[in-house]
Amino acid sequence: MTETKARAGMEASRAPHPAAEMTAAMAGFLNELKGFQGEVKTALQQQEERLTMLDRKTMNYGRPALSAAGEVDVPHKKAFDAYLRSGDDDGLRGLPLEGKALSSAVAADGGYLIDPQTADTIRSMLVSTSSIRAIANVVNVEASSFDVLIDRSEVGSGWATETGSVTETATPLLERISIRLHELSAMPKASQRLLDDSAFDVEGWLAEKIATRFIRAESDAFINGNGVDKPKGILFPPKAINSPTLAWGTIGYVPSGAAGDFPAANAADCIVNLVYALGADYRANATFVMNSMTAGAVRKMKDADGRFMWSDGLALAEPARLMGYPVLICEDMPNIGANAFAIAFGDFRAAYTIAERPDVRVLRDPFSAKPHVLFYASKRVGGDITDYAAIKMMRFATT
Repeated sequence: MTETKARAGMEASRAPHPAAEMTAAMAGFLNELKGFQGEVKTALQQQEERLTMLDRKTMNYGRPALSAAGEVDVPHKKAFDAYLRSGDDDGLRGLPLEGKALSSAVAADGGYLIDPQTADTIRSMLVSTSSIRAIANVVNVEASSFDVLIDRSEVGSGWATETGSVTETATPLLERISIRLHELSAMPKASQRLLDDSAFDVEGWLAEKIATRFIRAESDAFINGNGVDKPKGILFPPKAINSPTLAWGTIGYVPSGAAGDFPAANAADCIVNLVYALGADYRANATFVMNSMTAGAVRKMKDADGRFMWSDGLALAEPARLMGYPVLICEDMPNIGANAFAIAFGDFRAAYTIAERPDVRVLRDPFSAKPHVLFYASKRVGGDITDYAAIKMMRFATT
């Protein structure tokens, strides 16, 4: 028995201690964790090096963004550029005809349609300029005129009882306003030597010249046009002092209270009168239209508490506001003067409609102005008032 007990004590002393086992296990875990951490750092460093390499290559070479779809208008663009520079129209004649107005070729005697990119540039410049076009209703048509149906009558109504007879209501009457499209043209010229220079952007130059000429002609016609081979402007219809019984086809006006100027006392009151001369259903989308000279006079106006009625836009491209309504500066409006209608206020999207064909044609003429080459560009556009109640004017007179 004594021998057995001695052997058991010896085996117990040889067995490892639990604390030593825990220390060894923890040391092994830490070694594995350090190894894993090192592998992660190495992978991240390699990934960062790859990204830096790609970024430097992109910056050095200025690599353009990849296009998801091919440019379908490239053939027409190249053929049109060749036509402008040298008069070679074989490329345009060989293009297949399509249903789209801006990508189909027409007969040489009528010119060729401008490529879509240049035409979009011209249209964007027309819309972005200070013209009635920016606030009017613009529609694209494929005909020689555009008809607008106006319902000016009120359908009768009444209260009905359970057993009483119901009277017949009046029949609504529709009036048709036909907006004719007129031809607007421009004819810039360039020397053949300049066209032969490949560094000269003939399409960009042509788009800028055409847009500049179209802008001036359209802006004046939309204000002062008389309808003879041009659109009818907002100042063309007859005008009468504003009243609830104003006849259709007549624009109502509010007198300023002084001959050819704002009144010396309470000048801001005439602006208030003009705003509330317009119907409540039109005031929500209304805009002031005046030229720079008139805007300079209105900008100085203050209310009874000494606050300016004019406020500049806080955001980029935000228009200035007068009594909370946006102001469009259109230089074709008349200056302040005796009996002048220098300020217009109304919902022009409801009041004025511009109808146009979406295509712009160019005819190359290398013979009429040698050694220069003429480019005859034309488009068709028309405009007319479609709701006379949506516009009010200010007349600078006592009555």
